[in-house]
Amino acid sequence: MTDTARGALAVELEFFLPPEQLRPFITTVYRFDVVEPELGSAAEPIRDWLHPEWFNLRIVLEGELSASIGPGTPVNVPRLVMTGPTSHAAEFVAPPCHTWGVGILPAGWARLSGKSAAEYADRMCDVEADSDLQQLTPLTQISRSNSTLAQKDAIFTLFGKLLAKPSKREAEIVEAQRALLDPGCATVAHLAEKLAMTTRTLERFALDVFGFPPQLLIRHQRFLRSLAQFMLDPSMRWIETLDPQYYDQAQFTRDFKRFMGMGPREYARLPHPVLGAAAKARQAVAGEAVQVLHRPARPAS
Repeated sequence: MTDTARGALAVELEFFLPPEQLRPFITTVYRFDVVEPELGSAAEPIRDWLHPEWFNLRIVLEGELSASIGPGTPVNVPRLVMTGPTSHAAEFVAPPCHTWGVGILPAGWARLSGKSAAEYADRMCDVEADSDLQQLTPLTQISRSNSTLAQKDAIFTLFGKLLAKPSKREAEIVEAQRALLDPGCATVAHLAEKLAMTTRTLERFALDVFGFPPQLLIRHQRFLRSLAQFMLDPSMRWIETLDPQYYDQAQFTRDFKRFMGMGPREYARLPHPVLGAAAKARQAVAGEAVQVLHRPARPAS
């Protein structure tokens, strides 16, 4: 999918579902390119605001990207950057570039790393400088000259090897994520009951595998269920997008400011050259407009 205006940089997005055996661990792999309409043009870089997500790996094969999570000025990111689970919007700026992204689910993180998700929450890290993520560095060797399909296959081949070994508690992780997707699961007590955990055990478990306490995760999910509807149809009024868990629009506005760092009206006025197109493209391929609403498959027993 290509999105462009006359004289502006063009955004190219292409989403790919993983092989069946990787679907409990990866949502999609996607190509994100920003292309000059004419070589040497002085078009302004693309700018957008990414909503909170689970883990995301970005591979920058050509050009550069700048980003920040929460308040702050975007800074250049490494050529191989892991973003942990986020509870704040990530502002990013993209001049012409060729990149790939990998959406990693909590069960995928558990197989990929022995580290707690809380250690990576709301931050980006340089994979090549992180001793626990060195197994991902072969991705920097993907050739830009290869076809899109060859580049995509190289990513899936490596992850097929890295995610082959089961981790502890992955069945619990998947069931917890599925429970969070249920709009009827509106309280920590209800979530704990569904997972047959005490609230104290759930607190520790949520921080370890999702990066955040359960109450914030519940808010996170209801907010993104609402935002996803607007992303797919920006003509909707905010009141029409509200998740059933919201009492009123004021509660939704508080969540919006907490997670996006701005109010809904300000967000709606801003251009969204990447996320608007990405929501529709992702919905068409994966069935959900945003990564966090993806229903994970259960790992093969």
